[in-house]
Amino acid sequence: MAKAHTSPTPLPLLPETYELALQELEQLVSTIESGAMPLEALLSSYQRGAQLLGFCRARLDAVDQQVRLLDGTPLEVGEDDEDA
Repeated sequence: MAKAHTSPTPLPLLPETYELALQELEQLVSTIESGAMPLEALLSSYQRGAQLLGFCRARLDAVDQQVRLLDGTPLEVGEDDEDA
């Protein structure tokens, strides 16, 4: 008897904007931290949160690079941001 192959449920598409992604991420974190989420849903919620976090970080990095180019600030690999 052959095993039925089930593929994992694909994660939902990413939101169109940083603000929508951040809002969804904040709601997800709040739900996870409340302890109200069933154990079975925690893994998929964690994966979605990681996906949203990666999207937000990528958007922030892209905007940071654009601002630096407009400002004339040189881009350096591994540069730490300093509070002025």
